[in-house]
Amino acid sequence: MTEKTAQKMPQPKGGRMIPKGKLLAIGGKESKDLDDKSEGKGKNINFISEQILKRFVAELKGENPLVAVIPTASQEPELSAQNYVKVFSELGVKNIQVLDIRNRQDAAQPDHLEVIKQAAGIMFTGGDQLRLTAIFGGTEILNLMKERYAFSDIIIAGTSAGAAALSTPMIYEGESQGGYIKGDVRITTGLEFLKDVAIDTHFLTRGRIVRMTQAIATNPECIGIGLEEDTAILVTLGGNVEVVGSGLITVVDGMGITETNIYDIQNGEPFTTKGLRVHLLGDADEYLIPTYARLQLK
Repeated sequence: MTEKTAQKMPQPKGGRMIPKGKLLAIGGKESKDLDDKSEGKGKNINFISEQILKRFVAELKGENPLVAVIPTASQEPELSAQNYVKVFSELGVKNIQVLDIRNRQDAAQPDHLEVIKQAAGIMFTGGDQLRLTAIFGGTEILNLMKERYAFSDIIIAGTSAGAAALSTPMIYEGESQGGYIKGDVRITTGLEFLKDVAIDTHFLTRGRIVRMTQAIATNPECIGIGLEEDTAILVTLGGNVEVVGSGLITVVDGMGITETNIYDIQNGEPFTTKGLRVHLLGDADEYLIPTYARLQLK
């Protein structure tokens, strides 16, 4: 990145760079089959088959765009990758490369870097988000992805664990049922494409609003975004959010918290919080991340 190139990037008044790339964070179980007869599809009369992945493909730039599929988070990376190769092929993508990265040595391979340099889109599959941060953290390939996101029209997507890893802070574990016990929600640094935002997935299906609340109570500067299955957010300009899919997203805003006991109680005790704001948003709804909006106003 040269100084001349950096000067071409639009910048908000707060000084944070506005990325040219886009993020697509998917809550998991996105439809990949026009003939899917799953239980979730049957319950939702507004189910839109393949809507999210079609949107990913529609956002790809250039002729014969290259899509890099990264199944690192999965315990069955070959099967996970094959599923996405199949659906992207059916959606008209002809140029697909699977990056079979299973450890930090794999991440350093030059041929993987070359794929990222050329990619119009990147897809992180589901699995375990801690595998993504432990394998990619501090690597040249992750730095290259962030550079591409900042300076090019690339779209970077993740589903389930792949979505959770896109943000910072990153929730990677919750031990107690519902997450209401202090210390039972594990948080670490994610891949940091989307900062000051915590993403959680399978949100309503698995009852994760309380564990998200604990994460936000300890980091009220951040916004929590809970993604339901077959539902995604498309983030443009670093902070403009559009909902895509058949379910809801839940926004947990702790900036107006008036009272919490999270800092007074011991680990193992229930926490409480007052003044939390919650928004429920559906397909085509838009939302501006408050931390991003505040930077624009400075």
